[in-house]
Amino acid sequence: MGDTDFTDPDPEAAESGLTVAPEGNGHQAEFTLDNRYVIGADEDFGPYALSARNLDDNTAVTAGQGIPLEAGKTITGDSVYTGLACNDSPAVPAGDPAAVDIAVVERGVCTFTEKVAGVEAAGGYDAVLVFNRPGTDACDAQSGMTVEGTVPTFGVAPRSQGFAAFDQPYSNEDCLTGTGPATLPVEIGTKGDRLTFSSYFDGWGYAHLYRNKGGKMTELDTYAISEAHDPAHASGSGDLSIHEVAASGVRPDLAYFSYYAGGFRVAKIKKDKLVEVGRFIDEGGNNFWGVETFNSFGREYVAASDRDYGLYIFEYVGR
Repeated sequence: MGDTDFTDPDPEAAESGLTVAPEGNGHQAEFTLDNRYVIGADEDFGPYALSARNLDDNTAVTAGQGIPLEAGKTITGDSVYTGLACNDSPAVPAGDPAAVDIAVVERGVCTFTEKVAGVEAAGGYDAVLVFNRPGTDACDAQSGMTVEGTVPTFGVAPRSQGFAAFDQPYSNEDCLTGTGPATLPVEIGTKGDRLTFSSYFDGWGYAHLYRNKGGKMTELDTYAISEAHDPAHASGSGDLSIHEVAASGVRPDLAYFSYYAGGFRVAKIKKDKLVEVGRFIDEGGNNFWGVETFNSFGREYVAASDRDYGLYIFEYVGR
């Protein structure tokens, strides 16, 4: 039928004076009642984006932020291969406290938190980069991570990028079929290429309004709560990303949003723009997840599930 592109630079961030690349994390969407529009929820829990490069090879490192680097900060240093860094793996050698060393760790066997704890216990490292393991669901795929610790941690980078940092040949086909090396074929403690990581604020996830037509759909507008593009709310205010949208079942111009800690929001389409016309945040805050409309005796209601307090039922009574 058609598809959309993420506009670059990010249009919603631009309204807040931020020139950043689009996050590109489309989660859920619905057609309006008259099928004229598609409203998409672009879920994004990471208000900080990462720019990372292998300086020796002059190539990008594709990694997200597990333990974020403070916005506006940069870490540049030598990569050090530290193996799997699990409790039962060969010990992680200490980094050089007089230099900037970045531990490069392989994914697999144990949790990301255990790996980071092993690097922190060794001492002397300023950051951690995790690259992917062998396997049909891994190898050169890039993925996120859930991890706890204090050292900035990035990943999961494609396996080829971990090999490249130590100038090792890599075949993704061999990795996928299980004929490639099970671990990086260099000694633990080997120093590799210089890597650099920079963090910048790019906001939380928000909504897109597209014109429904065949082929490439036109993006007409974006909508976000104001706090989602305020660096002061990057932490300490809960998740300020949109989660889902429910288009009205009785009006073609109305949509309802579950916005995690941003609460429950109502928007109206006016002249191809999403305009907020209603909101609800309970005393003590909310954590809204699911949202859906239903009709009862000719009236439209909206069910919104709160992950802390249960189900709320709303009725929009505005025009």
